Amino acid sequence: MTDLSDLPPLWPARHALVLRPLLPLSAALALWLYAIRHTDVSRLDDYGLVTALHPSFWAGLAVLTTGFWFTVRDRRRSGGLPAAYVLGLLVMERATQAVLYPTPLYAWAWKHDGVVDHLLTAGGLQTADRIGDMAVYDQWPGFFAAQAALVRLLGVDSAAMYMAWWPLASSLLLLFPLLLLYRTFTEDRRLIWTAVWLFFVANWVGQDYFSPQSVAFALHLGVLAVVLRRYGRTGGGGGADGGRRGQAVWTAVLTVLVVAVVISHQLTPAMLVVSLLALVLLRRHRDWVPVATTAVIFLAWCATAALPFLSAAMPDMIRAVGDIGGNVERGYGATPTGAGALAGSWAARLLSGSVLLLSLAGIRWQPVLRYRAMPLLVITAAPLPMFVASSYGSEMIFRVLMFMLPGVAFFAAAALLPKVRTLAAAEAEAAARSGARREAEPPARRGAGARLRTGFGIRVWGPLLVLLAGTAAFVPSYSGKDRINYFPPQEVALVGQLFDEAPEGSLVVAANRNYPLAYASYGSIDHYWFLEDDRGHVDEIVRDPAGTLAADMTGVDRPSRAYFLFTQGQLANSEMNGQLTGAQLNGVLESVAASPRFRLVAENGAGAVYELRRPDGEEGPGAVEEPGAVEGAEAVEGTEAVEGTEAVEGTEGGGKR
Repeated sequence: MTDLSDLPPLWPARHALVLRPLLPLSAALALWLYAIRHTDVSRLDDYGLVTALHPSFWAGLAVLTTGFWFTVRDRRRSGGLPAAYVLGLLVMERATQAVLYPTPLYAWAWKHDGVVDHLLTAGGLQTADRIGDMAVYDQWPGFFAAQAALVRLLGVDSAAMYMAWWPLASSLLLLFPLLLLYRTFTEDRRLIWTAVWLFFVANWVGQDYFSPQSVAFALHLGVLAVVLRRYGRTGGGGGADGGRRGQAVWTAVLTVLVVAVVISHQLTPAMLVVSLLALVLLRRHRDWVPVATTAVIFLAWCATAALPFLSAAMPDMIRAVGDIGGNVERGYGATPTGAGALAGSWAARLLSGSVLLLSLAGIRWQPVLRYRAMPLLVITAAPLPMFVASSYGSEMIFRVLMFMLPGVAFFAAAALLPKVRTLAAAEAEAAARSGARREAEPPARRGAGARLRTGFGIRVWGPLLVLLAGTAAFVPSYSGKDRINYFPPQEVALVGQLFDEAPEGSLVVAANRNYPLAYASYGSIDHYWFLEDDRGHVDEIVRDPAGTLAADMTGVDRPSRAYFLFTQGQLANSEMNGQLTGAQLNGVLESVAASPRFRLVAENGAGAVYELRRPDGEEGPGAVEEPGAVEGAEAVEGTEAVEGTEAVEGTEGGGKR
């Protein structure tokens, strides 16, 4: 008989050590794929994606979180394993909607697609005398110019071809600067990766969609990482000259990043200046070059390219200074209404509140962080004064939370872990280590070990339960308003037909701006969203819809036309954000449909388009004899309430700007 005892094992122990932790990740992704195949989003209710998801999604999320926690706690595991779990989290969090929905989410994402398309069509930037209020985007064109170049490079028709995947892409873009920022203060990979996990779980605000701020925020973190890691460090073997050359190189890198931020977004440069200034004034960073460079570039842009917008907005900005109550107050149409909207709102509040409390606990329980990671604590608190400065369209509370989140997640992660070591503390410990140790140390360590064994359940299972709850709460916080945010293909087709056939100079009237392609032709089509008008006039429309709207829509000269557009997205947004009820908005549609002043142009299961008849009876182009002529959708009767969409500035759950 052959002796096999000396043969090497078929499954080496080191392979098992690496592959065993990947089993939960693989199982979680398998459950996610199964959930994707068995989730129906054709009839979303007021709870959005939460109630539509197959139960296997929730099981996969629990398996993923549990696997991550036990992997990140094990010091024997390589740093690549927690990274794999974080990537799995991003796929389940940010790719689910892109896979499930056949069209991109968010009206504001469609708006930004319209800006990119207009930039490509016009061939350059334009002023307010040509495109009105939309000129603000031409005064901060960095993101849109880059996207126009990307559209040309990829050879696609528009940014709509890939913007559904933008939340995943922008989240991946945040990963590198986050790691740089956290590694500035610690080499404890448990703390680093738990902080990264908490950051993405608590980042429900919804600014990762196709927008300038999604990129500007990543650049903001990149600037902070460069400043904290590179400025103030001495050069290596090159001496003073080498140090100066290194400083010059990093100043050039910093300048490029700051310019990209300044030309792309209005608020992010101000947040960056505030953070850098706080570091210098509180003596947590002694180099004035970064803050001076950022401030000069920011002010130069405000005094030149952005001056037209700032000149018009300055009176309102000055009035908002010091009005903290007004700056955090919700406006009309931004109040969650109905059980689903309220559930999502409270899930978001509890998630944010819990992470904030955890961060305070981490600062209290990990005293070494209060000193060694003080610069991170400073830039975490720096955005708070912005409450005094502006309301930012009722969105300032969400933006402040987002800019605080990197630091908040770091200190919250410290609360979930045993004693952590900062980078400076680890270096000091290594330098001071010697062969002689205090004789009293072993008993102290044995006592600590006994206490650890006694409290093992609390230290392991308690944080795991916190992570499970937070990870689960992300879904209703982030996707709970998908009835508002999702536009079915029929709705896209209906609105697309309207703008394809509307003559230049036409007027489109709708309840609100929550529908796709709303800005597809903003250079040539005028808009009127009556729910944004004075509340008294809205009441007049409710009392006499057809008569009041007909009066509002008169005065459009030939060959232009005036259209009334009703879609699912408008209905969902109005109902769930406290504007008009479904019955009231359906009443408006019924009145228009029954009025001889209006003529049906197009209709499908997602809405309808009516044209205001001219007094001479002349019909506009694009009229159809029978309803249901929109490609890709069946005609339906009447004015039944249908599914919807969101993305209104200042709404809870992340306003979209």
